[in-house]
Amino acid sequence: MAANVPAVAPVHLAGGDLRSDLRAVKVVWRRELLRFFRNRLRLLTSFVQPVLFLLVLGTGFASLAPSGGAVNFKTFMFPGILAMTVLFTALFSAISIVWDREFGFLREMLVAPVRRGAIVVGKCAGGATTAVIQGALMLLLAGLVGVPYSPSLLLTLLGEMVIVAIALTALGVLLASRMSEIQSFQAVMQFIVMPMFFLSGAIFPPSNLPQWLSVLTRLDPLAYAVDPMRRAVFTHVSASPALQARLNGGITWDGWRLPIGLELGIVVAVAVVALALAVWQFSKAE
Repeated sequence: MAANVPAVAPVHLAGGDLRSDLRAVKVVWRRELLRFFRNRLRLLTSFVQPVLFLLVLGTGFASLAPSGGAVNFKTFMFPGILAMTVLFTALFSAISIVWDREFGFLREMLVAPVRRGAIVVGKCAGGATTAVIQGALMLLLAGLVGVPYSPSLLLTLLGEMVIVAIALTALGVLLASRMSEIQSFQAVMQFIVMPMFFLSGAIFPPSNLPQWLSVLTRLDPLAYAVDPMRRAVFTHVSASPALQARLNGGITWDGWRLPIGLELGIVVAVAVVALALAVWQFSKAE
């Protein structure tokens, strides 16, 4: 009788081997890129807004702010606009999660025979990649605002944008992990994005601020990404010591200016915590 028993088909359990998870990361990452490049309106609008901030707002403030030589307020704003570009693209890339949940596609992804963490990592990788691409396009405008096209400077800014893009995308995925309506997600994003941008020191120096505003600036994780970018830019431009102190004072804790390594370490810590919480949220029952 045992010889007549048909063989049982092998079962592929969810959360399988590493190879399947890596393939899932690649598929989700590629899907995010395809959606980004096919949406030409999104490409255009996400590029035009930072350009307007830089050239229009920067030109207006340049008449009120101190300048010297080739350095003006647009030079000061350029690192902040890079961070703004990454911020907007990275956080709003997570809207695809809410969209997929609303139309039922996310449920199909979650029942795939892979760990749910692989889906989160793929989403974060895709969102971070698109954000870095947008930021890299903004680097093409460096010469218009007095920032030299130095290979070392451009590579430094690109590397710092990668770090902040991962952190912000992970934060966006975390916020979107339990939202079921696109309208709710957009409202929450607007509530978070604009305060993060304005408190980051992107359009005003974070030093010599009132106490209450200085505290809020130190609580903004984006501020710890803007300052290293600005320090890299001011290392490659000619500015007087007084102008350096005025526009490149950096973030201080009780009078101590944070080193670049510590600032980037804070951004990395935010990325790790946000990614871990996003994976935990997705691991819970849908």
